[in-house]
Amino acid sequence: MSGERVVLTGAGGFLGWHVRVLARAQGRPDPVVVPRADLAEPHRLAALLDGADRVLHLAGVNRGEPTEVAGNVELARCLAEGLRRCGTPPKTVVFANSIHSGTASPYGESKEAAAALLADATRWTGSGFVDLRLPNLFGEHGRPHYNSVVATFCRLLAQGYAPEVRDDRELELLHATDAAALLLGTADTAVGDRRTVRQLAERLAHFAAEYRDGVIPALSDRFDVRLFNTYRSHCFPAHYPLPLTRHDDSRGTLVETVKARGAGQTFNSSTRPGHTRGQHYHLAKVERFVVVRGEAQICLRRLLHDEVVRLRVSGGSPVAVDMPTMWVHNITNIGAAELLTMFWANDIFDPARPDTYPEQV
Repeated sequence: MSGERVVLTGAGGFLGWHVRVLARAQGRPDPVVVPRADLAEPHRLAALLDGADRVLHLAGVNRGEPTEVAGNVELARCLAEGLRRCGTPPKTVVFANSIHSGTASPYGESKEAAAALLADATRWTGSGFVDLRLPNLFGEHGRPHYNSVVATFCRLLAQGYAPEVRDDRELELLHATDAAALLLGTADTAVGDRRTVRQLAERLAHFAAEYRDGVIPALSDRFDVRLFNTYRSHCFPAHYPLPLTRHDDSRGTLVETVKARGAGQTFNSSTRPGHTRGQHYHLAKVERFVVVRGEAQICLRRLLHDEVVRLRVSGGSPVAVDMPTMWVHNITNIGAAELLTMFWANDIFDPARPDTYPEQV
């Protein structure tokens, strides 16, 4: 399975990015990306699809006027035409459908029609077809006012505003990484959660208030961790480094490096001048770096992007830098003396499930 040739439409979108991140974390080859322009060119599209093990159709329109969301049907029609022109049709085609498919709305009608087009095309080509009906997705780097109400609330809170609940209803929620596992076929089922819009607003507002005061909130379960990481993705990099409370008296200095409501693990490391630690990323772990002695540079890069964020930190003025999930990071001793760094993670390290994936910044 790890050597499967996966072809991906909609790679530049929210879910597409999470699929590519998970594929990388699992050690798979990078999916073959179908540019939007190639979807409208049957011969170029067929060449990309030919002989694929798995085609993931994520390209679509989530919101907009009825004429805009009708684009879901046209995108499916283009993919269907490309499939029919393949010399060796893909083994499996997976459509990222929605639980709202078939509802009495332009979006629901367009998703249902798109699924029907792809089901017919795969019957003709002999490919397997998976109509994956996904609930409301949330996760790191969602687009506010488009991908989900979670992204909208996170962005508002990160900017200092209070979210307003206008239509309180229960939502079925699934993190985008779990949706990606379903699409890639590495999970048969995924456990989501149900929350009302008001419950989401209140929980996120609580996280924001705690974090604003330098406190890691209590994260009672996997859903809380994912929700908190989603909020943090909207804080980075503008809110970092985080100032720490310092107490000075005749004995010396005390710095409050981590205040956490829940469990976790703290450890220290020393690093020789010119040496680097890290060079990895995490999918879910909450991790904090605090330099307590020496001079360091922390570098971070969002996965599948090129821009590097560089933060200069010093033990003379301790600050906290919390690593955003799905960002590659490292720390380098740029001083002349030994570097002493304190690290904190919300989970005790488990060698069997380290949630640590090597990659160079």
